[in-house]
Amino acid sequence: MPGQKEMLDQLKRGKVFLPPLSFRFLKSQPNVAGSLFDALIEVSWDKNRVKFAVECKSLSTPKAFQEGVNALKLSALPKDYRPILLLPFLNNQQLEILEREGISGIDLCGNGIVIVPGIFSVFRSGQKNCFPSSALIKNIYRKNSSMVGRVFFSRPCYGSVNEIWSEVNRRNILVAYWNKDPMGLSTVSKSLKGLEDDLIIERKENICLLQADKLLEKLSENYAPPKIRKRVQLKISEGGEAVREVLKRLSKPLGLPLVAAGTSSVGQYAVMPRGEVLSVYCPSLERLLNRLPGNPSDRFPDLELIETDDETVYFDAREQDGFWWASPVQVYLELMTGDRRDRETAEQIKSFLISPQQPSKSS
Repeated sequence: MPGQKEMLDQLKRGKVFLPPLSFRFLKSQPNVAGSLFDALIEVSWDKNRVKFAVECKSLSTPKAFQEGVNALKLSALPKDYRPILLLPFLNNQQLEILEREGISGIDLCGNGIVIVPGIFSVFRSGQKNCFPSSALIKNIYRKNSSMVGRVFFSRPCYGSVNEIWSEVNRRNILVAYWNKDPMGLSTVSKSLKGLEDDLIIERKENICLLQADKLLEKLSENYAPPKIRKRVQLKISEGGEAVREVLKRLSKPLGLPLVAAGTSSVGQYAVMPRGEVLSVYCPSLERLLNRLPGNPSDRFPDLELIETDDETVYFDAREQDGFWWASPVQVYLELMTGDRRDRETAEQIKSFLISPQQPSKSS
């Protein structure tokens, strides 16, 4: 990722392109009426020339973009100058926001919008991002890193990074009951930085969830189903409600954390009949299978055991009468991968998650 100095140097050397426009560098860091800009430039098309005051940001995150837009809106512009934002990369959504705000913008990849009413108008998009993030955590919304974002649906505000780190590990069932290593503080800190850059959380006196709906959208877009080592279907002789009682009786002495899958936990948070088969996640099936009554059966099973050590499916599970149900976030994510009826039910879960209070049936 280029730094601000390098970006301005590329602009100065004529390495920034947005055909048919030409850019000429005029001045670095001019101070105008108390407003400090990064540069002044002249943009030309044929004989038409217009001057711009440049606000440069070395990151393309939503936070950096919004800060740049705000700075240009609030700053006093030099006489006869117009505002323009320079970022490493501008996506389509950002270009549309600039258009609505009446602010021009260019990047180092060939995307941009430069509009001067009555003189010229150029809008170019679709060029690939040449500067993907070099962060150590490639995707904070997928796999274990997603637990940092998910924890804000259990509680929207925290006093410190350490408090979030503690809460993430406390709500990780495999850390509490299966000797999984806790998530490191540095991983939590880096994930929080990504959430802040995406304007999903904000840090002031506390660290608080800012956009619950956007966080859910990001988690859903990046959701990857758990890697399954083994799947077994059984017919438990007792049947019905007794299936859960059998699992509760066996799991505790074996030290096995068992959590109902999201698709079997829907009824905890939304109105939807649960299927006849109870699907349950378990990190190790070998000891459990030897003690379960009933027989493996593909015909009329009432229990499906899914062996996986994916920590996200156990994360923030809710206990009720000694049995663990999947978290509402996990339920939502699993439903969003289903058919139309599942996705419609997911909207009920979404309303539950983004409401100020969550009247869960589980604790």
